[in-house]
Amino acid sequence: MNFFQQFLQKRLQPKLQALRDFSERSELSRFLLSFKREFAYAFWFTALINVLMLTPTLYMLQIFDRVLVSQSEFTLYAVTLMLLFFLGIMSFSEWVRARLLVRLGVKLDMRLNERVFNTAFIMQNEGRDKEAAQLFSDLSRVRQFLTGAGLFAILDAPWTPIYILVLSLLHPFLGILSVIFCLVLAAVAYISGLVMKTPLEESGEAARKESAYLDSKLRHASVVESMGMMGNMRGTWLNHHKESMTRSRRGLDAQTRMQSITRFVRMFQNSLCLGAGAFLVILGKISPGAMIASNALMNRATHPVDALMNAWKDLLAAKKSYLALEKALEDHPHYEPASIVGETVGAALTLHQVRATAEHRQTPILEGISFNLPAGAALGIIGPSGSGKSTLARVILGIWPQTEGEVRYDDMPIRDQDRVAIGAELGYLPQDVELFGGSIAENIARFGAPDPEKIIAACQAAGVHEMILRFTKGYDTEIGEAGRILSGGQRQRIGLARALYGNPRLVVLDEPNANLDDAGEHALLNAVLALKARGTTLVLISHRPQIMSAMDFVLVVENGKVAQFGKPKFADEKNPATPKTGNPRPVALAPVPA
Repeated sequence: MNFFQQFLQKRLQPKLQALRDFSERSELSRFLLSFKREFAYAFWFTALINVLMLTPTLYMLQIFDRVLVSQSEFTLYAVTLMLLFFLGIMSFSEWVRARLLVRLGVKLDMRLNERVFNTAFIMQNEGRDKEAAQLFSDLSRVRQFLTGAGLFAILDAPWTPIYILVLSLLHPFLGILSVIFCLVLAAVAYISGLVMKTPLEESGEAARKESAYLDSKLRHASVVESMGMMGNMRGTWLNHHKESMTRSRRGLDAQTRMQSITRFVRMFQNSLCLGAGAFLVILGKISPGAMIASNALMNRATHPVDALMNAWKDLLAAKKSYLALEKALEDHPHYEPASIVGETVGAALTLHQVRATAEHRQTPILEGISFNLPAGAALGIIGPSGSGKSTLARVILGIWPQTEGEVRYDDMPIRDQDRVAIGAELGYLPQDVELFGGSIAENIARFGAPDPEKIIAACQAAGVHEMILRFTKGYDTEIGEAGRILSGGQRQRIGLARALYGNPRLVVLDEPNANLDDAGEHALLNAVLALKARGTTLVLISHRPQIMSAMDFVLVVENGKVAQFGKPKFADEKNPATPKTGNPRPVALAPVPA
């Protein structure tokens, strides 16, 4: 007993330690290990299935060595009924195993999809567009592998030695022959991995590049056609397409070459096994029934190796997707956000020595930005193009990734906030207005549960209510992907209504009047005055100095640094919010007391 315990401890201890190391390796590995009970059930069902796989072999032995010799019909009926019974159990076990793994894949997806979704959006904000879009495909590929033939082959692999043992019981020579063929097929599988890895990866990468190029050009088809760019674009696409076809051909050539070699080895194995069995029958070492059964057993012994060979491409893809998913989740760990308490008044905003950078850029976009904005105040930001104004807007909202220094929202770091919770307290109109496929009401309500009263209030504040009612379906009008049925000015005004939805505490407007006509400009000014009257903290970026007269403070940004900060002074002090017509006058600043 002590020897047996020592043997188990010696054999199992390294495996258990490896399992513990894997579970502590990453967040994704811990997720997978949380399904150890499901994997254990799948293993035991696999064990039952592989034991019952011996049923046809035993049936052939009984037919050749017992039924044909005894000429007994009763024996034939009895063994046939037993065959049907055990094959029924085996088929039921396979169905249960497949059902179990499918549900495991669904549960894995349900647990991870929120993390992957959030991580993808963070990576998109970091400028890693391709990796962000690929994350969902990676999760899908891992899930499909766990429910497909690849995992079944891995689960069946440990039973190869059992079948080899049974073959050895028939005759040792048959066991040795099965070992040789397993090693040959394993070598072919290993070589296949080396031969096919690079071509398959290059083929997939070329196909993704071609698809991404074509999708980006189709989104701007009107621009391409209007300026006669189609021929030039088609030429570039053909280069991508030819490269993709070349890479695909190389990958398929490597795959079919290795499949042909495997097929040759498999056919040679079947024939040689029958020949070896016949030779042993001639020598009187085994019976004719054992000769037929040995062929079936050898097929079962080498089947997992063959299955791994066929699933090698999926195995490589799943491994690559797993590592990419693991790295993405590790680089963007989940954290418990600080709780926030919503208020009805504006939020105080503090920036201290803020520095913003970007990849592949030697100089920072912003450097040493510091200011305090009291709750309920309105700040206008002006400066030449390329000075970093839009980047500053994203820094204030906590969505610019490469940021140093402090950005505090009501004296709490904004990057530590729960983005879902704080999102309801923020309003943002970017310079390039992004609307999404859906109705006008859904876009304004930020795709949450639409509140008609809040939607109408936001649209009235943005001065867009009457414009929306002129559409045939009003607020239920479908605007298409990216709001393609709307003009630039309409998109901007609906984006402004979305920013004002739910009375946010902090509103950031980046060039809100870039595409507006006189009516839209007037509606924007009214919205700004309404926000100030309500006590909302406002940050507004614009090249037009007229609207800056409505601001409490003005910040001038030049070359990524604060050039001036103070209160605006205009020549027309009687009505600073509505300057006289004529050429716009520059904004003069009165210094703010320290």
